Amino acid sequence: MNIEMDAQTLLCEHNKKLVTKSNGCEPTNYRNKSHMVNVFKLFQSLRKNEVLCEIKLQTSDGKVVVGHKIVLVSASPYFHSIFTSLVSLDEYNKYIANIKELDSTALQLMVDYIYTGEINITEQNVQDLLPASNLLQLEFVKDASVEFLQKQLNPANCLGIRSLADLHNCMELLSSSEAYIKKQFLEVVKYDEFLSLSSEEVIKLISCNCLVIPFEEKVFECVINWVKHELDCRYNSLPRLIEHVRLPLISLEYITKEVVEEPLLKNSPECKNYVNEALHFHKLKTQQVITIPQTIRSTPRVFGHKVILVLCFSLTMKKYCLNWYDPVTKEWQIPIKINKRYSPCALALLKEHFVIILGDECGSKSVEMLDLSSNSYCWVSMVDMLVSRESLGVGVVDNCLYAIGGSDDVNILKSAEVFDVNIQEWKMISSMSTMRSDMGVGVIDNLLYVVGGYDGSLALKSVECYDPSTDTWTTIPEMSVRRFGPGVGVLNDELYVIGGHNGKKYQKSIETYQPSTGVWSFIADMHSYRFNPGVFTLNGLLYVLGGSHEFTYLDSLEIYNPKSNTWSIETLSKGAGEIFNGIVINRQPLFSTK
Repeated sequence: MNIEMDAQTLLCEHNKKLVTKSNGCEPTNYRNKSHMVNVFKLFQSLRKNEVLCEIKLQTSDGKVVVGHKIVLVSASPYFHSIFTSLVSLDEYNKYIANIKELDSTALQLMVDYIYTGEINITEQNVQDLLPASNLLQLEFVKDASVEFLQKQLNPANCLGIRSLADLHNCMELLSSSEAYIKKQFLEVVKYDEFLSLSSEEVIKLISCNCLVIPFEEKVFECVINWVKHELDCRYNSLPRLIEHVRLPLISLEYITKEVVEEPLLKNSPECKNYVNEALHFHKLKTQQVITIPQTIRSTPRVFGHKVILVLCFSLTMKKYCLNWYDPVTKEWQIPIKINKRYSPCALALLKEHFVIILGDECGSKSVEMLDLSSNSYCWVSMVDMLVSRESLGVGVVDNCLYAIGGSDDVNILKSAEVFDVNIQEWKMISSMSTMRSDMGVGVIDNLLYVVGGYDGSLALKSVECYDPSTDTWTTIPEMSVRRFGPGVGVLNDELYVIGGHNGKKYQKSIETYQPSTGVWSFIADMHSYRFNPGVFTLNGLLYVLGGSHEFTYLDSLEIYNPKSNTWSIETLSKGAGEIFNGIVINRQPLFSTK
């Protein structure tokens, strides 16, 4: 027998060696991809039939959901903590665990998910699933519930969804719901959820600086409606609410007709103080005072993404106007008329919302201001410049407005002056070393750079730098190309001088200057030749729009990416008209005055 077994063993070993020699294969790992699926299908079947289930989960409504401890522990950190922290065998073998925070419907859905990996979310169950998944630490279900609620956001439910997100610490849902409320504010305040807010919640909402509203009047109206909804218990909250309505930004006509005459405000001395503050604000505005004392109530709300205020000639209105261009949507909004007979020469922005237009093509001293903070877009005549100027250069440093060079319709000028906002006066500053008109101006580190221009006989390539702190001009290295009528932009503390005319032909080349090195360099040429284009920078890109070439106004926009040293070009709407200049505005208007 032993001899037979030994022979059989030897034969098996011999065969193994033959297989190895014949195939020469490396060890291979085989995986049954359906194994875990089939195992959990079996677990689910066992659970439904209550086979081998060693735990009953009792819910807040007294019902019971059964399961297997090992399965629950494998999926939920919550269950893992409960079942592995039991210190005695008796505790571990307890057949019932109380889950008082959840009802049976929510818990059943959670356990079904643990066994199947699937969850069916509906409008009816999502408000139960979010806290349940949060408690049981089932991140997939929580994320799915958040995604579902984000898709369900509408003006009627967004306030409730925000409260739910805040209660259960769902930061992504809280952020998206708050952004939605700010954007859809005018619709949100029409629904019962808004009328059901506490006074503290209303204050938090209306004090937000980013509400997307066309008129501050709408905030005033929603406050009055909220108070009147339960007047007896809410009236005492009115002064605290009106404190956060930016009454000075409401039109004087509306204040006079609606705010002053509102009975609820007449009987409140505190509210009347806020109304008088608004009336005083408007009185100062009529006196052309830019340095009006600022409070939060007189500060414009900032909303939307940045847009461009473009100076152009409207071919339909046959007038000069300011037009709004949105670089994201590529859309133009209804323009704001300019009450000037001739071509305005320069455009500037003071204190983020005062638009200033200076001079005209006949060498005027005139200066006009538009206040973008209110809904009544109207131009106000400001203090005239000391010198008549056309084709001048303009720069703003520390909210002081500088008017430089140009022509008085007879002579090219090298003089310059500054408007002191605090005392509402112009005063002369040191003159440049060279007469210049049609030059470009850029500001870097509170220094004014005046580039190129025309001196009456030649296009210039010289550059001067003005330091307001010392009232001195300094000559810096020349450009490589003579240029008058160039566009100028500043990006990443670098000066870009764009296009223009060299006295013989139009230019599409660009030179850049770095003050830190004192060196001029060329970058890639634009697609088009441009004379007097508008230039602005936004989101790390340089935009060049409009301008002219051979007496033809261009209806295109070019965008420069400094990282790739490349230009892209877009065609603008014909409705924009003839474009001369553009400035970036930090808020998006939703209306305009016709």
